[in-house]
Amino acid sequence: MDFPNHKPQERRPRRMSKGMYILPSLFTSGNMAAGFYAILEVVHATALTTWHLDNAAKAIGFAVLFDGLDGRVARMTGTSSEFGKELDSLADVITFGVAPAMLAWTWGFHLMPPVALTEWADWNIKLTQVGAIAAFLFLMAGASRLARFNITSNPQPSNPGRPGKKYFVGMPIPAGAGVIAAVVHFQKGEPLESWYTAITWLAMVAAVGYLMVSTWRFYSFKDIDFASRHPFRLIIFLAFLIAMVWQFSRPTLFVIALLYTFSAVFWRLQWMFRRRKQRPPTYKEASETS
Repeated sequence: MDFPNHKPQERRPRRMSKGMYILPSLFTSGNMAAGFYAILEVVHATALTTWHLDNAAKAIGFAVLFDGLDGRVARMTGTSSEFGKELDSLADVITFGVAPAMLAWTWGFHLMPPVALTEWADWNIKLTQVGAIAAFLFLMAGASRLARFNITSNPQPSNPGRPGKKYFVGMPIPAGAGVIAAVVHFQKGEPLESWYTAITWLAMVAAVGYLMVSTWRFYSFKDIDFASRHPFRLIIFLAFLIAMVWQFSRPTLFVIALLYTFSAVFWRLQWMFRRRKQRPPTYKEASETS
C-alpha cells in the first residue's frame, strides 16, 4: 500500500512591507533637516545674537545621532538600498560638510571683534579670508571622504588593524563635523576674540580636514552588538553617557570629540614605535654587533 507522501511545507520568508523601506530614509531626512536648520542659524547669527551659533552646533549634534541611526536601522530591518545610500551621502554633504564649514568660518573668523586687531587692521581681513579657505578645504575634504567611502569596498588603513567593520579608514565626516560643533558648543557659541586663538582654530579646522582624507584608522563602533546575551555593561555605560550629556553637554561632548580625534594619533604613534622596534637590523648594524 502506498502511503501519501506528506512533506512539510517550506515556509516562505515573509515579504518585507514596502513601508519599512521608508524608515531609514526618515532618519536621513531628519539628518538633512537638522543640517538645513544649522545653516539657517549660522546665517542669522550676529555679534549680538551669538546663541544662534550654539543652536547650529546642537543641530549638527542631533544630525550625528540621526546619521548613526539610519544605517543601523537599515541593517536591522534588512531595508538597505542603493537609493538610501545615495540619499545618505547627499545629506551628509549638506549637514556635515556645508553646515560645519559655515559654522567654523562664522564663529572663528567672521564674527571676531575687529577691536582685537586694531593695531593690524589688515590682519583682520586677511585672517577672515584665510579662514574661508580653511573652511572650504574642510568641506572639500569631507566630500572627498564620502566619495572614497562610496567607491572603496575594502580600504586599507596605514596603521595596524584589519580593514573591515571595526575601523574606518580616515575620520568619518560626521565625526569631523562633530568636532567643529563640540568646540563651538563648549564656548556657548561666543565667537573668538583674539588673533592667536583664531590661528589655533585655523590649524584645528585644517587638521580635521586632513584626518578625513588620511588613511589613519578610526573606530567605527559597528561591532557593538545590542542583541548579545549579556549587554548589561553596554547598557549601563550608555545610560551613564546619556546622563552626562544631558547634565553636562558642553564639557562631555568636548572631551568625547577630542578623545576620538586623538585616538587615531595614538594608534598611529603606537604603530610607528612598534614598526621601529620590529625593523630588521641593517647590514651596518649587524656587522657592528658581530
